[in-house]
Amino acid sequence: MPRYAQLVMGPAGAGKSTYVHTVEQHYNVLHRKVHCINLDPAAEFFRYEVQCDIRELISVDDVMEDSELKFGPNGGLVFCMEYLINNTEWLDECLGAVDDDYFIIDCPGQIELYTHMDTMSRFIKTLESWGIRVCAVYLLDSQFLVEPSKFIAGMCSALSAMVQLQLPHVNVLTKIDLLSAKDKDNLDRWLDPSQLTLEGILTKTSNKRHANLSNALCRLLDDYSLVHFVPLNIEDEDSIGDLCLQIDLVLQINEDAEPRGPADLQDRDDTESGFGDETT
Repeated sequence: MPRYAQLVMGPAGAGKSTYVHTVEQHYNVLHRKVHCINLDPAAEFFRYEVQCDIRELISVDDVMEDSELKFGPNGGLVFCMEYLINNTEWLDECLGAVDDDYFIIDCPGQIELYTHMDTMSRFIKTLESWGIRVCAVYLLDSQFLVEPSKFIAGMCSALSAMVQLQLPHVNVLTKIDLLSAKDKDNLDRWLDPSQLTLEGILTKTSNKRHANLSNALCRLLDDYSLVHFVPLNIEDEDSIGDLCLQIDLVLQINEDAEPRGPADLQDRDDTESGFGDETT
């Protein structure tokens, strides 16, 4: 059986650590064992149970305190990720080699790691060489909906990450529970926005001097037709379950699961996102 991994990424403040904790709790209810990995060398606090923590290998504070390197926070973080890539035996040993493992990897919030640097691409190739099937989960704060120009910038960064990483990709709008009732009512048009929708909103909200640029960005997003979003409300179990099911489909988890007989299905009335053969 293959192993699986969600690579949880997105801008700082998008809710990556909260997402990892939420999904961990959801899978625990379904009796699915998942292993949470922290790859943010600047992390200070998280609520999920950590199996591997990059800070045990190297942290941003270690790098910034080095008088020879003289890195700031961003440069220190990039250095830490490069150090991890050059010392993957630490991570390999930490992950172990158990078949059918499922890893949720909490990544740093420096967007350049996913959009134009090759650091994460090299990391992904390492995971794949270990027989791990990887899916990118890109988070974007739904509060960006309040300012359409920010939302379109977020869509462009998601598209850039998709092109750079070349992975099965699920884009997620987080913090839906914090939206106003009016914004929730208008949410559907943002999940799979058309060029006309984006252009119409930008025409009303952006500077007319940038109209041609705005229209070009809208055409770019529409031509690729790749950036669609799944909403996530962490207060709604159905919302969490729908997202987990979609990620399972992208990772083809259920296709790899061994067939179950009627006895295996007894007392399991929620099989929407189970491994298929894993119970406790």
